[in-house]
Amino acid sequence: MSQRKLGKLELKLLGAGRLRRHTCKCCAASFWLIATLIAQMAAQAAIPAGADPVPQPAIPAILAAFDKYEVVAMPEAHGMKDVDDFILSLIRDPAFPNKVNDIEVECGNSLYQPILDRYIAGENVTFKEAQKAWRNTTQPMCGMSTFFEQFFPLVRAINQKLPAAKRLRVLAGDPPIDWDQVKTVQELSKFMNRDPSITSVMEKEVLEKHRKALMLFGVMHLLHSGDTAVSAYEQRYPNLTLVISDFGSFDLGSPAISSKVFAGWPNPALVPVKGTWLGALGLEHFLEAPIFFDMNCKVRNEFPKKLQRPMAELVDAFLYLGPPEFRLKEQTLAYIALDADYRKELERRDSLPGAMHFFSIKDDDEEIPKDAEDPIDHPLVPPDTKTVEQDCLNMKKNGPPGPAGKTPVSGASIH
Repeated sequence: MSQRKLGKLELKLLGAGRLRRHTCKCCAASFWLIATLIAQMAAQAAIPAGADPVPQPAIPAILAAFDKYEVVAMPEAHGMKDVDDFILSLIRDPAFPNKVNDIEVECGNSLYQPILDRYIAGENVTFKEAQKAWRNTTQPMCGMSTFFEQFFPLVRAINQKLPAAKRLRVLAGDPPIDWDQVKTVQELSKFMNRDPSITSVMEKEVLEKHRKALMLFGVMHLLHSGDTAVSAYEQRYPNLTLVISDFGSFDLGSPAISSKVFAGWPNPALVPVKGTWLGALGLEHFLEAPIFFDMNCKVRNEFPKKLQRPMAELVDAFLYLGPPEFRLKEQTLAYIALDADYRKELERRDSLPGAMHFFSIKDDDEEIPKDAEDPIDHPLVPPDTKTVEQDCLNMKKNGPPGPAGKTPVSGASIH
């Protein structure tokens, strides 16, 4: 019996138990017992075959991984405060510079690598000048990220306490876009296929030189399978990268399973997945599937076929940072929110002719206080595909909202 059917049956039995509670205690007790058994069956049905995961204290486990791997790759700065705080703790560990040479980051425009090198090395480069490296990427979230506003100065400070031979280098993985020259979406599109740039930097600056690197990117760039940056360079450099994923929205809808799985785990913990039931689960248990629509606005809400496989084939371990229902989302720093010139520039970039218009200062001003009122990082609500399809049809007919005018919709992927 499927978990969904078990859930419906459980609700019916619980309802019957409540109706009879005052007239037949024995019947009520029986119903509650059956309901409990069904709930246990549902939990078991949701867990595939495999050994139980064995969590390890996270920082020692990750540092030890560099003895076996050239690269440890993990997520960062996608609104996940707990993950970001963990990374800052990791790089502050005294043993980190003894294990790692480089940190490649998603929020770094490779056009500014020379400036970034000088800043990270502790040379006379102002914060405002270095800031261009993470504010002028292809990704608006980078410039609004509290994590990266702290990360780069922290690495610079760490380097000032290290001998020259031990100093860390930060590698910018984003394509070398010059926003002063980008006036249309067509010009922007030349830089939006980011994985080749990520792969190239990793190969030339780390793997070819036999250096060790921490790789900080969204998980979808790091998977061992699919068209990702890691899978691309692994064709030439296999078995050199440990890929770590966060837990995403895992088990938030199944408290019984959640309490069973996580009870007693150390926090933070690294959880290897090979041979475990956790590794046998699919990607859809952890991340929301993207929405794709074609020229006719026909919508699909699923992962590409290359990613429809067990997690153990996609990642090597999970990072556990406490009960997922209590995770926190990143807040916006006040001085970012008050930087009117930069936010106007972000709005200009988002309003290029043909753009989808996801960012506006007005919306951002409304969202920042809402995030402060509710700091819990709730899972995303599953999208209404019919609404997405209608929005696509409207844009195809009328053009995207805002000043861009009528622009045909040629297809997109929304994450």
